[in-house]
Amino acid sequence: MHFSIPETEVRSGENGSTYVAYNIHVNGVLHCRVRYSQLLGLHEQIKREYGSSVVPAFPPKKIFTLTPAELEQRRELLEKYMQAVRQDPLLGGSEMFNSFLRKAQQETQQIPTEEADLEVCLSNGQKVKVNILTSDQTEDVLEAVASKLDLPDDLVGYFSLFLIREGPDGGCTFVRKLQEFELPYVSVTSLRNPEFHIVLRKSYWDSAYDSDVMDNRVGLNLLYAQTLSDIERGWILVNKEQHRQLKSLQEKGSKKEFIRLAQTLKYFGYIKFDPSVTDFPEKGCHVIVSAGNNELNFHVRLPSEQLKEGSFKVTRMRCWRVTSSQVPVANGGKSDVKLELAFEYLMSKDRLQWVTITSQQAIMMSICLQSMVDELMVKKSGGSIKKMLKKRHNGSLQRSDSQQAVKSPPLLDSPDPSREQVLKLSTKLTSVTLRGISTSNSTGDVSGNNFHGNYAFEGIGDDDL
Repeated sequence: MHFSIPETEVRSGENGSTYVAYNIHVNGVLHCRVRYSQLLGLHEQIKREYGSSVVPAFPPKKIFTLTPAELEQRRELLEKYMQAVRQDPLLGGSEMFNSFLRKAQQETQQIPTEEADLEVCLSNGQKVKVNILTSDQTEDVLEAVASKLDLPDDLVGYFSLFLIREGPDGGCTFVRKLQEFELPYVSVTSLRNPEFHIVLRKSYWDSAYDSDVMDNRVGLNLLYAQTLSDIERGWILVNKEQHRQLKSLQEKGSKKEFIRLAQTLKYFGYIKFDPSVTDFPEKGCHVIVSAGNNELNFHVRLPSEQLKEGSFKVTRMRCWRVTSSQVPVANGGKSDVKLELAFEYLMSKDRLQWVTITSQQAIMMSICLQSMVDELMVKKSGGSIKKMLKKRHNGSLQRSDSQQAVKSPPLLDSPDPSREQVLKLSTKLTSVTLRGISTSNSTGDVSGNNFHGNYAFEGIGDDDL
């Protein structure tokens, strides 16, 4: 998740006095407005719970009214503080931190706690209406949808809720996976745009887990609907003969066999993103990025109009980061936000190179990479996907051992050549010289503060070159 505080504003209090509000944005969208005193209160709570040595530095209180320069400095320090807390596996996953953000989101949008109906879409367009509280968090809503569908408790963890935007042409843009620090009802209604919907999809990448889900009737129907939808929108490649076989299985109602055949097709289980721009293999290339099978797949159109395809394995990404910057618009209106995902990739045994993607879906791409890493580490530890269990313990949300999310460190050291070998990059793209990512001092830029190190990173040996 991409946290920033790009702006402050002066607001009126209940008694007519004024105060400075700090606008916390998540993924470039306003999540909540908070006062310095509220963030200070959160900081003191976290410090009491986890100790001063664990908690990041917090900007100190001032006796006198802040000058504009001091206010800007405080904004920057608060932004760094929020980013540091969120990226810390212990603090960022704590119920204390997440409940603060949920309450602040609800207060900012001025939505009272009350019963409400929320529509959640399935992959086939069917809508499931659930009665919830407006203050219900993401997991509560997910469980309500699962209950309405009669999906067994032990399969709930195989699915997640996603925020999508449906275009006028019927196209589907994935905005993000709904997180534990937000209220789904508030998140979707506050956008005030009927194009945005919440969709239920499977949350894992390894198709081997499909077998667990398909053993249940409801799970089978959900997977079948998603697979059929992905084929219809062209996310899964199907030739004429395969299409004939799939059509035959569909007419027979052979849903398991339909999914089994689809599993053998190219890009099964991938999420396809909107067209974007990359600097690989050269600057200014238009690219279609897809995420799946523990990789990012590139379909690149070179400046020469030549088309090329290549894949970047997540196990060879040393780290990645998302940056945002404000881009002024011509008419002097509100600046646009430019998002970039950049990852450092092991091109050869001794050469790491940054690859940058400029896309408004950079956050969703980052979420996909993180979930791939988490899934790889769960499998490596011998775990499996199971329903998340809520257990309040010392103010944090605990999960079952097999579902403990493995968070990445801020930044890894140099590649360890003694690690297990991984497959060679299957790419037809030509490499380019190593380049750094330019940083910006513009409002909203997070430069190096949003790094995601990669626990699943592995070195490669001579046999892989």
